[in-house]
Amino acid sequence: MAEIPTKARAVVIGGGVSGCSVAYHLAKAGWTDVVLLERRKLTSGTTWHAAGLIGQLRGSANMTRLAKYSADLYRGLEAETGVATGMKQVGSISVALTKERHEELLRQATVARIFNVEVHEISPQEAKAKYPHLNIDGVVGAVALPLDGQCDPANIAMALAKGARMRGAKIYENTLVTKVTTSGGRVTGVDYETDEGPGHIEADVIVNCGGMWGRDLAAQNGVTLPLHACEHFYLVTEPVDGLGDLPVLRVPDECAYYKQDAGKMMLGAFEPKAKPWGMEGIRKDFEFDTLPEDWDHFMPILEQAMNRMPLFQTAGIHTFFNGPESFTPDDRYYLGEAPEVKGYWIAAGYNSIGIVSSGGAGQALAHWITEGEPPFDLWEVDIRRAQPFQKNRRYLKERVSETLGLLYADHFPYRQVVTSRGVRRSPIHEHLKARGAVFGEVAGWERANWFANEGQEREYRYSWKRQNWFENQRAEHMAVRTKAGLFDMTSFGKIRIEGRDACAFLNRISSAQVDVPVGRIVYTMFLNERGGIEADLTITRLSETAFLAVVPGATLQRNLAWMRAHVGDDFAVITDVTAAESVLCLMGPEAREVLGKVSPNDFSNAAHPFGTAREIEIGMGLARAHRVTYVGELGWELYIPTDQTAHVFEAIMEAAPDLKLCGLHTLDSCRIEKAYRHWGHDITDEDHVLEAGLGFTVSRKKPAFFGREAVLRKEQHGLDRRMLQFRLKDPEPLLFHNEAIVRDGEIVGPVTSGNYGHFLGSAVGMGYVPAKGQTDDDILGSTYEIEVAGQRHAAIASIVPMHDPNSERVKA
Repeated sequence: MAEIPTKARAVVIGGGVSGCSVAYHLAKAGWTDVVLLERRKLTSGTTWHAAGLIGQLRGSANMTRLAKYSADLYRGLEAETGVATGMKQVGSISVALTKERHEELLRQATVARIFNVEVHEISPQEAKAKYPHLNIDGVVGAVALPLDGQCDPANIAMALAKGARMRGAKIYENTLVTKVTTSGGRVTGVDYETDEGPGHIEADVIVNCGGMWGRDLAAQNGVTLPLHACEHFYLVTEPVDGLGDLPVLRVPDECAYYKQDAGKMMLGAFEPKAKPWGMEGIRKDFEFDTLPEDWDHFMPILEQAMNRMPLFQTAGIHTFFNGPESFTPDDRYYLGEAPEVKGYWIAAGYNSIGIVSSGGAGQALAHWITEGEPPFDLWEVDIRRAQPFQKNRRYLKERVSETLGLLYADHFPYRQVVTSRGVRRSPIHEHLKARGAVFGEVAGWERANWFANEGQEREYRYSWKRQNWFENQRAEHMAVRTKAGLFDMTSFGKIRIEGRDACAFLNRISSAQVDVPVGRIVYTMFLNERGGIEADLTITRLSETAFLAVVPGATLQRNLAWMRAHVGDDFAVITDVTAAESVLCLMGPEAREVLGKVSPNDFSNAAHPFGTAREIEIGMGLARAHRVTYVGELGWELYIPTDQTAHVFEAIMEAAPDLKLCGLHTLDSCRIEKAYRHWGHDITDEDHVLEAGLGFTVSRKKPAFFGREAVLRKEQHGLDRRMLQFRLKDPEPLLFHNEAIVRDGEIVGPVTSGNYGHFLGSAVGMGYVPAKGQTDDDILGSTYEIEVAGQRHAAIASIVPMHDPNSERVKA
């Protein structure tokens, strides 16, 4: 073996398709001083036994962009490297056996049209014509994607490895990385072992592409990488006469996929309850290994396959395969720089879509590393969404038994996970449960999504139509609009920033002026240098040197990482204080009246104007009352010490026994009527603050802050697009997100978020439309429709909020 260098610009750990792609793309970006270290042989972990399906359509524009990039890359690799990749565009067909699944497929077809992926909605008979071996008994409908394909996964990885070498990268097999070394909070290199002995490589950038070994390696440095291996099964028949070239076939209602390969038929499964594997760690010499057969586990899938594809009744079985693959708590992979250690990057946890994902993921990560920012919004797969507790192995083992099966489960709106629940709870969790709360989970937090009535079942009945809690949401929503409602928002992330330079630091990273009097609440953005929105938050000045930032629970780790990465030489201490205080939101026209029953303080406009916070007495305790709202009504967020929360809740409910308890579904339906943006859906790091309609959060007077020049440039050159609010004229259809916005007959983009506007009387959505060189009258003069599962519905568009456009109710 050639001598391993002692220094490199970047070291990639892991020689599966992910690591090979990262090395290839770093070298392609001009970083020729790249070393890839593989503990055994290239592809010997998971890549060698992957199914090799190339499905281009994913759940969002950017994930689809990455998958399409992978397909294009793999088509050209053979010519570039001389390594045959087996890439064939055979197309794919997905069939539905229920009306609900057919609705999902039709909605996916709409998504394909938004993202310019060729798609055809086909009948059962047309599916049979394309796939003669398919038994169409019970088939309701199907969707075909003619540009999907299949490939040879191991050869894809080998081609990427050769392409990386051709550009100067060095690859070493049988080289086990034992530790990532660090100093002063950043990586310095890696220690490794070979048959010749130990060694060390100095490097500024480390990329953990360790797959199912990645979690334990990351944990050595305190890096959170929540993934766990599961057993993944498939079988391959003996050769079948006259099989011919066939598209990839997916029958998700039977948990199965079918792939023709070299005259044989493969049947793979994503069974509803999977078998986690490797809980105690994975041995170092695991290489091209298989796991024990389990016919009992696989037999229900095979029995359905023998009916759906009768050739399985007679074809001999050549191989019954069981191998491990890594899965994550939310079925999305991880990309990006770990927030715990600078220079420690991750590309792992691919949830059985590693082949179609790794080409694009490697390109995106290489761009992020070499250019200092991602090529576009990657929040869906950003490592900063991971919560530290999620590396707990018991949590992971339970959760991944479910997430493997969720790949082929119905992807209903509002679908809740059922495993690994109850990890993070509000102090009034049991109080809410006793009053009918039906909980959902975000970032490990149990949150009341809706409240069941007396005698009503406390379960979700999922559907693409109105679900069983629709009327509960309506009652909660109308209470907030006409009387008052109480929300438990303890899951808010709370970050305390204090010290001599706290104000200067926050002013440097915030779009708004935060040097305000003590007690003022500032709504602001964190912008990047493109004017994109990195965070959407409120900052409250608690004292001359202390501030409280409040962020969504799901983005807390990202927001903490952003602050810590930019504090520089400023003397400011950044502390996660989420667990210190609970938040009860009292909202609605009668909120002032309710508060007056439990607090002697003055809540009048003169004493407590909008956008201010102050300490109040409540019950027999103390709280800090913030007069802000995310529902578009008069109201206060009450920040209560965790130890006093149950008492305060009891005092409020005793004083106002008819007060309506409200869940997160109602919070969302109220906010969308007021056109309040939702970070991660309506606004992201690639959405310009002015095009998002949030220019009012940007100070033009501050001399310097992140994104200022991008704002001034956009003001000078004009907006390319605008965010609008839409309301359907027909009160029946529902909007969730990713329905198509149709302007004058042409699809112009997706609905970024949607919910039912119970006060306005129909479904409401948000989304961007082209606006270059156009006035407000031009934009609003168009005819708008929203396409839902192939059906177009007339919509009213508005630039200003349809509910309380002048915020008179908020400031009442």
